[in-house]
Amino acid sequence: MLKLLIVDDEQIEREGLQVILQKAFPNLEIYEAKNGKVAVQVAAELKPDLVMMDIQMPGMNGLEAIQQITSTNPFIKFVMITAFDMFDYARQAIKLGVKDYLLKPSRVSEIEETVGKVLMEIAEERRSLKVLESTLPLVETDVVTQLLFDHVHDVHLDMLVDMLDISSTHESFVMSILLPQGGENLYSLIKEKVRKSASGWVGALYGHQLPIIVFRKPDCSFRSQAISLAKDILSLQKVNSDDGWFIGIGNVCHSLDQVRQSYQESLIATMDSSLPVKYRFYHDVPVLGSTEDRPQSKQREKQFLDEIRLGKWNEVHKNVMDLIKRCENEAVDLLQTQQRVLELLWVTARVMSEMGVETETPFFSYQSQDYRQLRFESEHLLKQMRTSYEEHYEQLEADTIHQIKQYIVKHSHEDISLETLGRKVGMSPIYISKMFKEKLGINYIDFLTECRIEKAKKLMADPEKSLKEITFEVGYHEPNYFSKVFKKMVTLSPTEYRRTVLGKKG
Repeated sequence: MLKLLIVDDEQIEREGLQVILQKAFPNLEIYEAKNGKVAVQVAAELKPDLVMMDIQMPGMNGLEAIQQITSTNPFIKFVMITAFDMFDYARQAIKLGVKDYLLKPSRVSEIEETVGKVLMEIAEERRSLKVLESTLPLVETDVVTQLLFDHVHDVHLDMLVDMLDISSTHESFVMSILLPQGGENLYSLIKEKVRKSASGWVGALYGHQLPIIVFRKPDCSFRSQAISLAKDILSLQKVNSDDGWFIGIGNVCHSLDQVRQSYQESLIATMDSSLPVKYRFYHDVPVLGSTEDRPQSKQREKQFLDEIRLGKWNEVHKNVMDLIKRCENEAVDLLQTQQRVLELLWVTARVMSEMGVETETPFFSYQSQDYRQLRFESEHLLKQMRTSYEEHYEQLEADTIHQIKQYIVKHSHEDISLETLGRKVGMSPIYISKMFKEKLGINYIDFLTECRIEKAKKLMADPEKSLKEITFEVGYHEPNYFSKVFKKMVTLSPTEYRRTVLGKKG
């Protein structure tokens, strides 16, 4: 039910308006305030949808009251009431976002028409917001996927962050959750835990791995926030069924542009899931090789993950062999070295799985008796994984990208996500994102946006179509968001562009 606040220092004016409006809009909740100061207090508690504000009042006048109210409640709409048709007042009111004004005295029909028009606008915005909210889960998982595995164009990122309504902190970190076998049904429960914490975005579930981008809370330390959320998530596990559960926690990064690094760190932190405590910080991961500088080793590990994703198998092979050589030179226990190599190969297989490349989990068939034997067995496992990788690429149909492009062009007005595309062509969302960027040189979100904007340009040539109709027709749910994207892409606002097009047409 919509709420309206009438502000006027004359009681008879307030009561008269209430009678008129209650009769015209019986479902409207109507409240009163006798001056500007009281109006500010009532609006803070009531949060009305619409305020009818008298301008000339003793003490705090109407324009001052509107300014104070909008500073804390920017979405409230106002209709100005004045006994004087004064240009200066009207100009100031427009700057403050006043929707319309009524002159005293006004006919009943004028009051009903003016208020009805604003109430209709409010109701339409609410409907748009509900549609937008229903699409946010898709937006959230897509943004996480793009941030961690590809790139989000800044046309979208700033606005998507606003839409997802997360605290504006610039610091964030990634938690990678390994779920047990059959744990896919826990996805919605984990998402609910994160939602209640109001501190993060949950990505899509790939195999048994679920990434979460967590935003730093200023009122507690990074470690305490991460441990608290990890324990909340781990509390979902059943008694005696914790096999496979583990959470890796990456370091804090200072912008979303760097969050991919934190993701890689969180993945490295999950290498040994047999630890008694079922979560581990990347900072606590032991460095491979005691004589090596820690930051240098950590940087090598992150580079290793990128090489797997890019299919640089010669470099992957060299990294594994270098690890074995370092351990041999430092006289590390052979069994311990074998375990470290196995962890590295296991991470390789998991990264491949993210990309949609299925391969057997690597295991040594026997305990190596010497370093020569360890090298031979490691090379054998690497060769198996490389073969799986290359066969996967060879099996892809040549027209897969064309099929995805055609689908996006045809359905650009719909809510298309990477998961939607994945189901359409039978591939993992991460792999589609990677393949799309590699083959076409453009992010799939940018391609989708280009399709929508091009369609909008064509529709604008029709003077019979309103910009609001065009907004919904090309696939956007909120006109303001569409306008921002359009101006970013075209450098003109939709209104300016349309004026140019229709001018040329004339």
